[in-house]
Amino acid sequence: MASIPGTPKQLGQHVPMPNSPEEAQLERVPNPHPGTNYLARFTSPEFTSLCPVTGQPDFAHIVIDYVPGDWLVESKSLKLYLSSFRNHGAFHEDCTIRIAKDLAALLEPKWLRIGGYWYPRGGIPIDVFWQTGEAPAGTWIPDQGVPGYRGRG
Repeated sequence: MASIPGTPKQLGQHVPMPNSPEEAQLERVPNPHPGTNYLARFTSPEFTSLCPVTGQPDFAHIVIDYVPGDWLVESKSLKLYLSSFRNHGAFHEDCTIRIAKDLAALLEPKWLRIGGYWYPRGGIPIDVFWQTGEAPAGTWIPDQGVPGYRGRG
């Protein structure tokens, strides 16, 4: 993942799906309200990656919350980046934390958290959570709204 500062190169263009997160180009745009603490949320309810052992698909509901500083993530580049994991073999923990760290490095947000709500593999759901630290005081941070896995019970 290489970040591209300045004007987005993918927005408004036909861009093929990257084959891997390494090929994906996350992009950022200036935040028009850098002095205001507010939450931006991206939800990917149909995230997929591959099990690095079996090659079988893994499915997750990913929720990314961040309080922007000077930069916003350009949403088309984020969509392509997240889609690039469909051909990527990695464990649930690795995928979730990689996404969070790539975004934190690109955006340098005031605060960022990710919830990776993974569907069961081998009968056990694995949920992965990470954040950069404490959220800025006075910022409304709603619950991510994803219930824990209950199966058919």
